[in-house]
Formats: sequence, C-alpha cells, structure tokens
Amino acid sequence: MTIDEVAALAGVSPSTVSRAIRNPDQVSEAAYEAVMRAVDETDYVPNRAAANLASNRSGTVAAVMPAMSYSVFADTVHGLEEVLTEAGIHLFIGTTGYDLTREEQLVRAYLGRRPDGIVMVGASHTEAVRQLLGRARIPIVETWDWTTDPIDSLVGFSNGDAFAAMADYIVEAGYRHPTFGGWIMGGDSRAQARLDGFRQRIVQLLPDEPVRIIDTRERGISVDAGSWLLDHALEQYPETDVLVCASDIFATGAVLRAAGRGLAVPADIAVTGFGDFEVSRFLHPSLTTIQTPNASIGRRAGQILLERIADSHAPAVTVDLGFTLIPRESA
Repeated sequence: MTIDEVAALAGVSPSTVSRAIRNPDQVSEAAYEAVMRAVDETDYVPNRAAANLASNRSGTVAAVMPAMSYSVFADTVHGLEEVLTEAGIHLFIGTTGYDLTREEQLVRAYLGRRPDGIVMVGASHTEAVRQLLGRARIPIVETWDWTTDPIDSLVGFSNGDAFAAMADYIVEAGYRHPTFGGWIMGGDSRAQARLDGFRQRIVQLLPDEPVRIIDTRERGISVDAGSWLLDHALEQYPETDVLVCASDIFATGAVLRAAGRGLAVPADIAVTGFGDFEVSRFLHPSLTTIQTPNASIGRRAGQILLERIADSHAPAVTVDLGFTLIPRESA
C-alpha cells in the first residue's frame, strides 16, 4: 500500500497524509481523522527509511549499559525512554555484562545503524571506543559516572565521593573495623571508584586500621555472592564490625545470611549497601544505603540528546545529579 493510495482513500493529498502521520498539529482535525481511518483500513506502514534519508536522521537513539536485570539501570532506561518517546524517537538497548570488548562491539554495530545519539553507562572505555564515539559526529551522553575528561556530555555523580560519604557515616556511627565487599576485578569501573573513595577516606579517618577488602571475583554480582561476602568477611577478618557493600544486591545477601547464622544486624555486624533498591526498604532490618538518581539520569540524558539533535551547535554539558545517603536500621 502506497501513500498515494492512502491519500486517495482519505480524500486528501499525499503531503497531507505525510504531515498527519509525522506532525498531526499541522493538519486540521478532520483531515487527521480521515487519514487515520484510511491508515487503519489499509494497514499502511510509512516508509521511515526514505524519510530518514531525506532528513539525515534515523529517529533512533542507542543505549549501552551493563545489564537490564538490575532495577537501577532499568529505572534509567525508563527515564530516558519517557523523554525520547514524547519526541517520537525510538530507543534500542544493548548490554555489555561489564565486558569492555562487548561494549566496543556494540558501539561499532550501533554506529553502523546511524542512530541520532548514544547514551553510555559509565565513563571508562577502551581507547577504540573513545575514538569511535569521538568521531561519530552525533551527541554522546555518558552516565552513572564522573570524570574530568568526558567524550561529550556527561550526566551522573561521583561514585568515589559516594563511598567517601559512607565512610564518614560509619566512622561517625562508631564503627572502627570496616570491610569493603564487592566485585572489584570483574570490569565494573564504578565499583573500583567506590572502593577508591572508601579506601582514601578510611586511611584518613582510621590511620591505624588496615583497609579490609574482599572481592567476589568469579562469583560476580548476586545475592548469593553477598551471602558469601558475609561469611568470608567474618572468616578472613573476624574483627569486622561493618560490611560496606558495593551494591544493595550484595548487602541483601549479607543481611539474609546474617539471619541464617543467628547474627543480629547491626548488633553483631552492621551492613551497608549502594543503590537503594526497592527491596532495601523492606529487608529486616532495613538497609542503610546510598540512593542514586536513577530515573533522573535517564531523563536528563534524554533532554540533552534532544537539545543537541535539534541544534548541532549546542554545546556539550556536564550535569552532576549527586547522591543521597539513606540511614536505616542495618548500620
């Protein structure tokens, strides 16, 4: 079915059909209704490829993120999609599993499909990815991180500052033997930044204490790995009085494992997390954690993309959305 046939059925010109589909506010209500009836009757599908060639735009944005199974990233996608959908731009998503080689493959594949912009979770990439994105001549927004050398625009917060703030909190609360637990060697650069922020502040606040660190390594990120973290912390560092977890996922496993061992949280050992997952509020005890602006990151990234797609001369921007430490019962 062609646009000419739809126009004939609706009793309007082909250009009116095109405007009714792409910009309904540019046609009368009667013309719009006639075109939509004709579209429904004929199952007409607009030729987006031809329109994209004419406008030099694809009407799409790509998002590259570690995983969709974690609610924090899902919230970011929802915020991003909310903004883009209103502008008629479609979002397609790829996940890396924290693998920088996989990230490079996705970036190459997406650039070959000529998206109007790309959103990246994280600001740590291979040099090849930095070069590919730097030469892409489309707006790029890195998120969920902070750096003094962004590729283009940046929306996020400092993971290091977040865990320095957590170190301040636990020391002020009276804990003197903290252990940091997370997936450090698995390619999650933001977890490394959290460790660095924690380490630097603990060295300042507790200069006579060792910096205790446990890496889940091949166990990755899971509730089960959090359970293992608690057991291993008490085995390797029995003096541990607070387990500082790089994610609420780990912290959830640690709190549940403590209960299984007959340990009271926080009386026998305190636990903290990161991310403020929904379950964190309903654990018993509820989890002390760091709340991140997940959906706001997506919405702001989407707004920046739209502004720069509309105006190729609009400058790159950096937006620090910060974080909030949420004290609850677990520490």
